[in-house]
Amino acid sequence: MLDPGRLLAAYDLQVRPMEHAGLPPGVRAEADGPIVRVVGRKEGFISTPRDLGLSGEELDALIGRQRDFFAARGEAVEWKLRSHDLPEDLPARLAAAGFRPQDEETVLVGLAGEMAVAGAPTPEGVELREVEGEPDLRRIAALEAAVWGEDRSWLADDLLARKRADPDRLRILLAAAEGEVVSAAWLELNSGTEFAGLWGGSTLPGWRRRGIYRALVAMRARLAVAAGYTYLQVDASSESRPILEGLGMVVVTSTTPHVWSPGDVPPMLGPGSPA
Repeated sequence: MLDPGRLLAAYDLQVRPMEHAGLPPGVRAEADGPIVRVVGRKEGFISTPRDLGLSGEELDALIGRQRDFFAARGEAVEWKLRSHDLPEDLPARLAAAGFRPQDEETVLVGLAGEMAVAGAPTPEGVELREVEGEPDLRRIAALEAAVWGEDRSWLADDLLARKRADPDRLRILLAAAEGEVVSAAWLELNSGTEFAGLWGGSTLPGWRRRGIYRALVAMRARLAVAAGYTYLQVDASSESRPILEGLGMVVVTSTTPHVWSPGDVPPMLGPGSPA
C-alpha cells in the first residue's frame, strides 16, 4: 500500500529539483538564495525547496526581488507554492507582494506498473499515437487553445524546444478521431529519479467521458514502466482528480500557483505586511 508521507518526502527530494533541470537553449536557471528562477520562457517560473529558511523582512525582500526582476522584463512570473511549504505565512507574504493565487491543484502519486494496466482501452474510432513532428505540435496547440479559450500558440514552440533539447525526456501523445486532434498529453521522464510526470491531458468537450483521458494515462504509464520508472506524479485539476484516484493514485499535497503579471500594482511592503 502506498504511504503518502514517504511519497511526499521522495517528491520533495526528487521531483522539485527537476523543475529547473534539462532546460532548452535560450532558457536558463538562476539561483537567488534558496529559490531558483527560470528565465526565457513565455513567463517566469520560481522553483523552491519545501522550507525557504527565511522569515520577516528577508523573505519579503526575496519575494520582491523576483517580482521586480520579471517586472523589468515585462513578463509574468509564477511562484509554485505547495500547501506544505514553509514558512506558513508564505501565502500571505506572496499576496502582499502582488502575487495572485490561481486555482488549486492536487498533487497525486501512483505506481506506474499498476496504472499501466488500470487504464481504459482505447475508445473505438480513436487513434492514440506519439507526435510525428512539428505539424502535430501545432495541432496540439490549436487543441489547447480551443479547450482553454486562449492563445496557446506558444505551446508548440515550447514543446518543440524541449523535445529537441532532450529527445528522450519528453514523450508527447495525441488522440485523433474524425480527422482532428481531440486530446493530447505528455510524459516527462525525470532522469536520475523514480518519478515520471503526467502533463497536459486536455480533451475537446465533445469527446469527454469516453475513456480517452484514461487511455492516455495508461499509455504514458506503459512508456514510464518501459523506461524504468516506478512512480507517476501529476498536478491534477478537480475534474481529473477522481479519475486518477480511481486508477490508484494517492494525494500527497496540493499546489496553488501564485502569479504576478505586468500591470498588477504591487502594494508597498512595510508595517502593514505580515510580520
